[in-house]
Amino acid sequence: MSSLPLSVWRFAYQLLLLIAFPWVHVRLRWRARREPAYGERIAERFGHVPLTIPRRPIWFHTVSAGETIAAAPLIETLSREFPQADFLVTTMTPTGSAQVAAKLSQSVAHCYAPYDFSRSVRRFFERVEPRLLVLMETELWPNMVATAHARKTPALLVNARLSVRSARGYARLGAMTKQMLSELKFIACQYPDHAQRFLDLGADPARVGALGSVKFDVRRPDDHVARVAQLNAQWTLGQRPVWIAGSTHPGEDEIVLAAHRRVSEDFPDAVLLLVPRHPARADAVAELITAAGFNCLRQSQSDASDAAPDVILGDTMGQLLYLYGLSDVAFLGGSLVSVGGHNPIEAAICGQPLIMGPETFNFPDVVAAFSDAGCLTLVSDAESLASSVLGYFADPARTREHGLAAQEVVASNTGATQRLLDLLRAEIRAVV
Repeated sequence: MSSLPLSVWRFAYQLLLLIAFPWVHVRLRWRARREPAYGERIAERFGHVPLTIPRRPIWFHTVSAGETIAAAPLIETLSREFPQADFLVTTMTPTGSAQVAAKLSQSVAHCYAPYDFSRSVRRFFERVEPRLLVLMETELWPNMVATAHARKTPALLVNARLSVRSARGYARLGAMTKQMLSELKFIACQYPDHAQRFLDLGADPARVGALGSVKFDVRRPDDHVARVAQLNAQWTLGQRPVWIAGSTHPGEDEIVLAAHRRVSEDFPDAVLLLVPRHPARADAVAELITAAGFNCLRQSQSDASDAAPDVILGDTMGQLLYLYGLSDVAFLGGSLVSVGGHNPIEAAICGQPLIMGPETFNFPDVVAAFSDAGCLTLVSDAESLASSVLGYFADPARTREHGLAAQEVVASNTGATQRLLDLLRAEIRAVV
């Protein structure tokens, strides 16, 4: 099937989009019932750009919260260095939109990116007329890339990663994938093996390089120490043993709570910080906590007089990095279910020994770096998760050692932001 002509693939793709069009509206409305933000600004998703968006900007597409956080220092630096140019950051999710507002609101414009329907993409380009398109990580959409190419808008894929699973999927699209890659001016990959996967799909070797991951360049905010101390005092944590389960998904919360029950048998004063990946799930997770027999304090409803109960539910956007600073050991969610795991770097910069489940296919190279340093443990169920947490609680010296090792892994992999800055400065100079 991958040997089909390019024209057949393009026809099949456009036909699939035509069929999907009415269902996209239905899905947005359905998702808005659980996450109301998905019901807002729907027109932007079909290329109807607000009048406040400037024409001819430098356009960064960062998808969701993680990509936005990683790209923020890069975008902020470039917007300062090129004050004569406007910058636009698009996302696909409300969490990504919230991070643009929190980290970049003073230096960039923001709207949602159009879905890859031909008319929506054309409408967006005709209204915005971007000078340069910078795609973060794996956001490859055939119509978006093809329209940029047709309009002679240089398009780059930076901080690019391509898992084995994703590479197999792109390979099935044969000629359409190869054509899309040929329309990118450069692909700046995180690691050499990712670069090789793009080459195997037909990318031009002269347009592919491995510059490292900008996520290793993340830094704690200036108010991190003060904010962590304030939360510690607010919840009277003191010297209580604390562990965190960050960015959990449905099916994991029950496992984490079962593990905390076992941890509490040996450490009755232990506190669990449970942070769902999507705050819209907070009510459901709160019910699980209560049903498991634990007292629950919701961060969004706490005040200066609240003492920490058994479980603190992190249901406030943009607070995860501070919560990592409160804990002694971190479990990274999305790894006990088939999500592929979430990036452990934010926990690592806070000096956390790391624990993940077996599903780590989203970040195999990052996970391998921490695992090789001996500061990341893989677990498979509630029992092994509890055992790992208990091992750290019982050995503070080992906890400190592994936390420092995690920070050293981050420090030894920094520098990608500077390399990408050098690349993007040259591209922006060419179009400004």
